[in-house]
Amino acid sequence: MSTTAKAHRLFSKIDRLRSSAKSPEQLMKDIVRLLHDANSKYNWVGFYMLEKSEPTLALGAFEGVPTPHTRIRLDQGICGAAASSGRTIVVDDVNSDPRYLACSLETKSEMVVPVLVRGKVVGELDIDSHFPAAFTAEDRELVEYSVRIVGQYLESFSA
Repeated sequence: MSTTAKAHRLFSKIDRLRSSAKSPEQLMKDIVRLLHDANSKYNWVGFYMLEKSEPTLALGAFEGVPTPHTRIRLDQGICGAAASSGRTIVVDDVNSDPRYLACSLETKSEMVVPVLVRGKVVGELDIDSHFPAAFTAEDRELVEYSVRIVGQYLESFSA
């Protein structure tokens, strides 16, 4: 099966997860599991959600080895940078990026995609890989789509 065919199947699965989700937490848990299981280069996949009381990201649903970073300030790490800027950040070599907060010595690359609701960052999806430059343009498109679905679901839940 071609990569594109696999991506189309994943897009369809994400749409089905959104349709069957009973809560935002369930949707995020299901998307994290789907992405983690679908790509062997995704060693850790997890959501961080912005706390309303302070400028901190709190760990939510994740798949992979537990991280010591259960809370991240917005001025820390690649996660903080993505949340502060509201833009996707892809780092091909985390060891060359001074913002990187080491979770695992094995992590080589990272992608962080902010979750937006009504144009405001409410969280993000963080993916770590043990492979350098692990994320393709197709990976980015799929992950950004997944995060848009979560943002839309959160928006409909808070309406």
